[in-house]
Parts: sequence; structure tokens; C-alpha cells
Amino acid sequence: MSSKGLKSTKRKDSGSSEKPNALKSKKPKLALSNSDKKQEHTTQNQKPGGQQHGKPKAFGNNDKSVNLSKKERRVQAKELTEARKKRRKPHYTLEQELATLWEKMRRRDIGKEDRLKLISEALQKMKGKMHEIAGSHVSSRVLQTCLKYCSQAEKEAVFKELHPHFLSLASNTYAVHVLKKMLDGASKQQLSACISSLRGHVAPLLRHMVGSVVVEHAYHLGNAAQKQELLGELYSTELQLFKDLNSTSEKRVVDIIAKLGLQKGSVIRHMTAIIQPILEKGIVDHTITHKLLIEYMTVADKTSAAFVIQQLSGPLLIRMVHTRDGSRLAMLCVKHGSAKERKKIIKAMKTDDQKSHVGSMASDQYGSMVLACIFSIVDDTKLVTKIIVRELEANLKDLVIGKNGRRPLLQLLHPNSSRYFSHDDLASLDLSVPSLCLMDKSETVSETKDSDGKESAEEEKDEQEDTVTEQSGLEENVTVAGSKKDPLLRRQELLVKSGLAERLIDVCVENAEEFLKSNFGKEVIYEVAVGGCDGILLPTLSEKLSELYEAISSVAAEPKPEESEKSSQHILEDFHSSRTIRRLVLDSPTFASILFKKALSGKCRSWAQGHCSRILAAFLETQDLQVREMAKEELKVLVDEGAIKIPETKKPE
Repeated sequence: MSSKGLKSTKRKDSGSSEKPNALKSKKPKLALSNSDKKQEHTTQNQKPGGQQHGKPKAFGNNDKSVNLSKKERRVQAKELTEARKKRRKPHYTLEQELATLWEKMRRRDIGKEDRLKLISEALQKMKGKMHEIAGSHVSSRVLQTCLKYCSQAEKEAVFKELHPHFLSLASNTYAVHVLKKMLDGASKQQLSACISSLRGHVAPLLRHMVGSVVVEHAYHLGNAAQKQELLGELYSTELQLFKDLNSTSEKRVVDIIAKLGLQKGSVIRHMTAIIQPILEKGIVDHTITHKLLIEYMTVADKTSAAFVIQQLSGPLLIRMVHTRDGSRLAMLCVKHGSAKERKKIIKAMKTDDQKSHVGSMASDQYGSMVLACIFSIVDDTKLVTKIIVRELEANLKDLVIGKNGRRPLLQLLHPNSSRYFSHDDLASLDLSVPSLCLMDKSETVSETKDSDGKESAEEEKDEQEDTVTEQSGLEENVTVAGSKKDPLLRRQELLVKSGLAERLIDVCVENAEEFLKSNFGKEVIYEVAVGGCDGILLPTLSEKLSELYEAISSVAAEPKPEESEKSSQHILEDFHSSRTIRRLVLDSPTFASILFKKALSGKCRSWAQGHCSRILAAFLETQDLQVREMAKEELKVLVDEGAIKIPETKKPE
């Protein structure tokens, strides 16, 4: 028993003695020779006053570093780091000096003369080395500040030094910001020189994540001829090689092909070779790329056009809707895309983290037209209601009084109205891809959804198939041009059955006075009050509309304010609201009856002046006999006195 206990004790002692050595180093030990063993034995037997344990003589005497304080060790480490940076960066010392000057010159409380002195000093230090240090994250910021505040002569000196290296700097992550600042302050001659230096390199730079920013900035600053010069290089090899051909007055690629006699197939191949890598890399945020794609769709064959639609359908397209050409391209994808692709586009409006792009699109000049297009074409009303309509309901008031936000609502209430949409807006809604419009109807594959929004069994089966041939798959994806559901039925499902119309009427009731006085809100409240085009709201929501009529009449029945008490105009005297109420009197007999009985009966003489006189005249101009007879007795006297004038052309028969 004692021997076993002794053995276990020895094991514990040996384990405890090996543990500290194991913590010192995890590197494997090499086998020692006899001479090394003797040296190790000698080192271990040295007295405490001798050399440090475990440190061979090759490491030198480190007594100085051991005796340093914590602060001194930090200083020593910093000095070593500085030394390494100096060896690695040839202009490290210069960058440190420039950073010191930059901290002074960028302060807001510095005087103009003091800043100019610091800028001149910084530019003098950088002279001859600007193109080398422009790519540094420190020096590029110094150069940007110098270009922002320096004199014109100093700007020209910087331009003269950086212009020969324009292309190499255009692909640098930090130098690109210097070039943008330089282009912003460039003269017409300097801008022209920069655009000329891009000649032959536009396509490669557009495929570069950083270089594309420089091309886009130059395209944005250039005049019409310079923009066409940059674009022409993307259309054809001939336009890239021969500069004089770009001087043609034709802007569209179809007209350029006809004018110069270019081969259409060659142009398509050239543009495809440029567009394909751009789409694969996802560099689609630039205006010049949107213009290139929209022009490509006008000449592309159906397979090429289908490829572009297939590539763009999804998150890429949502990034493009903020420009004129980008929104038009999105509308083409919605119009010619299959049910699957439309579904991808709509689902991309809501990200995985439940962040929605619908609100920002609705308030955007061009994004709002994409939503209007979706309301006019997409048959899957359940998906549209879930992703788009629910988001619009959450912010209806701001949308109604917004210049752009009202457009999707007006498209549902009164589709394609020239009163609310400009000629350019209506033209964009009517755009189509020529090659896809000429597709034979016999090749059309039915991929639309039923009226309740559910996909057919065949479409669900198609979604599960991952492997299809490239060409046949592309052709099948763009076969549905437009919509197959009845437009009136689609509007009813999106507007009435979804609950959007009821919520819209409630918002109009709550904010009747504000909407009537608003330049844009008055159009929405008018369309809601008359029941929309084709009376889409009247059968179902007549009671709710009566509440709106009562709300407007209640505001109109408020007493006329005195001159001294006027803080805002009465809705019967306001420019916008008076004209909207006049239109409602002419077009909605129910509203006219409620308004006259509640607000105007017995008070017509006090309102027979200014803008309100036109409202009173509308009661005699309306085609509804009951309304005319109701107001005729009180208004006839005012007409005879000349207080109310009714043109001969507007008198009812």
C-alpha cells in the first residue's frame, strides 16, 4: 500500500514540474545533442546572480528593456512601429506633416487668409509627388480640402500634375475622391480634357467598382455632346475608334445605326460584351449605365432582351428606379417579365430585415411611376397588397399631399389621366421592347395568376425546376407582355377589397381642410369624393363617402372670419380649395346637395364675391336638375343683380 502511495506522489510531482514549462512555450522541442545538453546543464546550475535563465547569449543583454517602466516600453514600441512604417511607406514623413496641416486648415473657426497660407504650404510640400500620394487615405483628404479652398492658379497647378495620371488614379479607392473634387472645380477646357482622356477606356472603367464612379461623375458634369461622346463608345467599335462619327446629331442608337449604316448584329454583340459583366458584378447605380441599358433594349433581339430582364429582376432593379431611364427600364421589366420575375421584383422591395423600399419609391419622382406601373399590370393582387399597399396605408397622409406620393393613388383612382400625369409619364407607361412585342402569340406560355392571387399548379412546378436550357428558359420568361386580368377587376381588388379605399376616405375625413387647400392633396380628395373613375368606390363605400361630404360641408359651414382675425383663408375663399369644391358641385350631385343645405343655404349673398362666387355659379351650371332647382330660388336674385355671372356657354340646356 505504501509503495502505491509513493508512486502516485511521484507522478503528481512530475506533472506539477512539467506544467510551468508547458505554459512557457507550445513549440515542439528539438532533440538536443551531447554538447547542447552540457550547455543546458551548465546554465541550469548557474547562481542567481548570473545570467538570466532560459536566455541564450544570442539574444544579447536585455537588462535595459527589462528595467524600463510601462510608459517607456510604450514609447519604445511606438518608435519601432514608426520605423516600420517609414520603411514600408516612402512618403510616410510627408503624410504626417500633411495630416498636421490638414487638422488646422479644415477647422471652421480659422480665418480665410490663414487657411490659404496652410493650403499653399501643403501644396508646396506635395509638389511633384501628388500623383504618388493621392492614393493614400490621409493625403487624398488633404488634397480634397486644398482643391476646395485653394485659388484658381493653384487648382490649375494641381490639375496639370494629376491629369497625366488620370486613368491610373481613376481605379484607386481613395484617389477617386480627389478626381471628383478636381472635376467639380474644373474649367470647361479642363473638363473636356478629362473626358477626352477617358476615350477608349469607358467600358473597362464601367466594369470597375471604383472607376465607374469617375465615369459617372464626368458624364453628369458634361454637356450633351460630351455625354454622347462617352455613350457612343459603348454603342459600337466604330464610334470608339473614330471620334468624328460621334458628332452626329442622332442620340438614339437606332437612329445612329440607320444614319451611319452600321451592322445591327455587330452593335448588339459589342453592347452585350459590355453589359454582361456590368450586370454580373451588379454595378448598376449609375445614370450612364441606365441609359446604355434602355438603348440596348431598343435594338436587342428577344433572347438578349430576355437575358437583361432575367438579370435585373430582383434587388438590382430596386437600385435603379431613382433615375428617368432606370425607372423606364424597371417598367419594361414589369411589363415584359414573367409572373416569376414580377414576383421577384415586388418581393425585392422588402428586404430580409423587414425594411421596405416602398415608402422611398413612392416619394421619388421616378420610383412612384414604377409603383403606378405595377398597379396597372401585375395580376397577383394579393402579393401587391401584402408588399406595397400595406406600406402605403401606413403613410397615407404624407403621400396624399406629396407631389410624387399621390401618383400611385391617382393611378388606382383614375388610371392614365392626362390631368395628373405628364406627357412624359404617360409615354413611360406605354413603353415596350420591340423584339418582345413582335413575339408570336403561339409561343406564349401562360404564367399569370388567377384573380385570387394564387399561382397555378403548373407555375408552382416550374418554380421547383432548377435546371432548364438557357435559351428556352429566357424566351419563356418574357412571354407575358402586359396583363391578362380585367383592369377594372384588378383596381377593385387593389383599392376596394384590400381596404385601401376605406382607409383613404378616413384620412380624407380627418384632414379635409388641409387636403383641399393643398396643391396636390386636392386632386386625391376630389377623386375620392366623386368615387373614382368608373365610380369604382360608389357601390361599396357610399356611406363612407357621405361622411366625407359631411366633413367638407362642416368645414365650409364655419363662419366667415373677420379681416382682423384672418390667420388662414376659409376653404370657400382659398384658391385651391374653392376650385376643387366647384368641381365637386358640378360632378357630384350628392355632395352639392349636402354642401348647399349645410353651409350655403340662406348665406349666399355674403359669399357672392371672390373665389366663392364661382362655387355659387356652379350650382346653376350643373347638369343635375334637382341641384339647380334647390339653389335656383336664392341664387336667381344674385344673378339678376350681377353679383354672380354665368357664361352663356356654361348655362345648362
